Parts: sequence; C-alpha cells; structure tokens
Amino acid sequence: MFDACANGQQLKCLTVIDEFTRECLAIDVAGSIRSGRVIEVLTRLVSIHGAPKYLRSDNGPEFVSRAVLRWLTHEARIDTAFIDPGKPWQNGSNESFNGKLRDECLAMQWFKNRIDAKILIEEFRRGYNGCGPTLASANSRRQSSNRSCQQQTRKEPFPKRKQVRRKPEVNPACK
Repeated sequence: MFDACANGQQLKCLTVIDEFTRECLAIDVAGSIRSGRVIEVLTRLVSIHGAPKYLRSDNGPEFVSRAVLRWLTHEARIDTAFIDPGKPWQNGSNESFNGKLRDECLAMQWFKNRIDAKILIEEFRRGYNGCGPTLASANSRRQSSNRSCQQQTRKEPFPKRKQVRRKPEVNPACK
C-alpha cells in the first residue's frame, strides 16, 4: 500500500496477516520495500510465530525476487501461493485488512513524517488485533491467539451501577 506524509516522504506498507486468526502480524512502514526488507520482516515473524506452511502474496517485485524465493524455499522451507494477476479475491484476508487500514487509518490520519506514520500505523495494528476497538466477531479469534494483548485488555465487564430510586422532587412553589 502507498501513501505520503505531509513533508512529502513516500510511504509504503508491507502488511502480513495470519489467514486463520485474521491477526495482523506486522505492518512494515518504509519509503520503499525491497526484497531484503521483506526477508528481514519475514525472518523476524518466523522466529516469533514459527513458519507457516504457505505464504500467500501478490506478484509484486518484492515477492518474486530471486532472493525472497530462495529464502522461502531453502532457508525457511515455506511454500509460495501467489495469487493470479488481477484477482485480489484470491487473497481476500489481506485485501480486506488493507481496505480497513486504508479507510480507518491512512485516510483518517495526517502523518507529519515517516516516524509519525510508523507510530500511528502500529497503534492501528494493535487496535485491530484486539488491544482496542475492533470488529466483535473477529475480535474473539484474534484475542485468543494474541498473547501480547491479553494483559492489556479488560477481562471483567464494567461493574453494574446500583440503581437508586429517588423520590420525585416537589417544587416548593407548588406546595
């Protein structure tokens, strides 16, 4: 995804979504994302979450580069599942997330610079994963798989207020 900052810096976001839990594992924000950066992000995610069986992606140059394909097949032992060009519905989970990111974050924020964008986009990612307001149906799946946010989310409902019955006040002028 592309966007720009108020100071003219270009933004490119690499989004990584777990298709099963719908958790956003990472949003890497940079001016450009080349194959080395993709490998760096994926290496970090594999070390934290383990290697998936497949990596589904579009046919962007950062994913079809020899370096990324070599890393996926030889080092990480992850099979690729490229979507067909012009068929974004084959990657529905990521496309849905990208739409939410665009509508609920990028279109609503005014980023002063790339650092500001990284901070605000990370806040959006954490909120999407259940550390803030998000869709209720997907929230339960994300919270069960997202151990880092469970300490921050409230486990008990807000306490109920006691209802106090008050006598209607009588206007002294009406006595």
